[in-house]
Amino acid sequence: PTYQTPAASTWIVGIIAVVIAGFFPLGLLGELVSGGTLAAFATVCIGVWVLRLRSPELTRPFRTPLVPLVPILGAGATLYMMYLLPKLTWQLLAAWTAIGMTIYFVYGMRNSTIGQQEQQGR
Repeated sequence: PTYQTPAASTWIVGIIAVVIAGFFPLGLLGELVSGGTLAAFATVCIGVWVLRLRSPELTRPFRTPLVPLVPILGAGATLYMMYLLPKLTWQLLAAWTAIGMTIYFVYGMRNSTIGQQEQQGR
């Protein structure tokens, strides 16, 4: 409340990051960060293309030139770079994604406004 930021979760994530950094080699951590960043970029590229197809009437604060060429090339190049990552990086990235999705869905089921409305309606 003092700083208007999520201080507790920032501390928790920071402590987890410090513990992980103490047990894994720096090169592997760099590959994991790269894999996560590349996955996010590929998702954005694909999302730009899909959004343009499904909702062409939306006003956009910025324009992407040569759609669908630029998003396809961006996603393709990104996915190719991800393909070049070592197998261990892929395995750890999959594990972290599974952990993250589990936390997200468990939290969402307990704290979702829609979920709470559905439970009250029963």
